[in-house]
Amino acid sequence: MEVKRIAVASDNATVTEHFGHCEEFVLFDIEDKQITGSQTLPNPGHRPGFLPNFLADKGVNVIISGGMGGGAVDIFNERNIEVILGAKGDAREAVEAYLKGELASTGSICHQHLHHADCHQ
Repeated sequence: MEVKRIAVASDNATVTEHFGHCEEFVLFDIEDKQITGSQTLPNPGHRPGFLPNFLADKGVNVIISGGMGGGAVDIFNERNIEVILGAKGDAREAVEAYLKGELASTGSICHQHLHHADCHQ
């Protein structure tokens, strides 16, 4: 699948450690492995199963985050969205590294959900 839109879960344009509780998602439009545009969407709220579908409906093909719960990973996989976990640093630099083939997922799935009271899991 040709990558057309990459989302980065971020806090102030920096890759966040926890996908569901990020401040915003930075969406990068891609053509010929180059960033052609970007937009920032505020996180509409963390609730189980919502954010992966929200981003899929925005045309996202790849999600980059520091960490993420297994349920979200499963939904992204069902929607044919590539999940890159373990990323750090500046959101744009993470996307550029991904486009160069220099950013691989560490598979950093959150098994111990520290915010379980917030999302009722």
